[in-house]
Amino acid sequence: MKATREKKKTKKNARKMSPPLSRARILRAAITLADRKGIAALSMRRLGQMLGVEAMSLYNHVANKDDVLSGIVDAIVADIDIVASGLSWKESMRRRGISMRDVFARHPWAVGLLESRRSLGPAALRYCNSVLGVLHRAGFSPMMAMRTFSVLDSFAYGYCIQEKSLPSRSAAEAIEATERLLGQIPERDYPYVVQIAAEFVQSGFDFAKEFELGLDLLLEALETWRVADEELLAHGTPSPREFPEGPVPPTFRE
Repeated sequence: MKATREKKKTKKNARKMSPPLSRARILRAAITLADRKGIAALSMRRLGQMLGVEAMSLYNHVANKDDVLSGIVDAIVADIDIVASGLSWKESMRRRGISMRDVFARHPWAVGLLESRRSLGPAALRYCNSVLGVLHRAGFSPMMAMRTFSVLDSFAYGYCIQEKSLPSRSAAEAIEATERLLGQIPERDYPYVVQIAAEFVQSGFDFAKEFELGLDLLLEALETWRVADEELLAHGTPSPREFPEGPVPPTFRE
């Protein structure tokens, strides 16, 4: 009995010493839990246990689990660098892409969750508006801006998913795995695979540099596309990538 009373007293004192429960604290704990256990492990019960409170106490600050998921997505997006003024659109998008990879490397569960939300929080809205504003000021039409945004995000998401799914977690591990693979593949039957694998082992591999290489290739292609559209418009030829005739969307009005 005495041990039980002491245990309850200890828990009570711990709750008194903890910071007061708030939405921000709940979301921070949810992100930590997802980082440690994966997003599938996130539940209101586990979140309450982590915070040292009953699960029902959480509902004074968040509506439900879906509200928590939307909140942590918004918090993750807030960590992605919002494009700075004074840079070219290509440099702005390059910095944004590198920042995205860094954020998703810390929170790999966030990629799928980000695209599954039906509404955007305030941080996500600011982020989207900032990106679209940079593209608009660079001369992208609304449709071009949307497609550019989509193409760059698709590349970043896909690269991050691929990177986190690889059995090798570092360049050294990747090279070691490739060396083992070389010993198992007959060169006579698969000459091109062996050639590429041998080159990979010799030259090494850097996930960050490979990501930046792919990003730069996309940006160069998109710049060529943008310039071609500008030239069409300069000669009075309607851009085939414009929206149909109608009012200009509010986002792109000066």
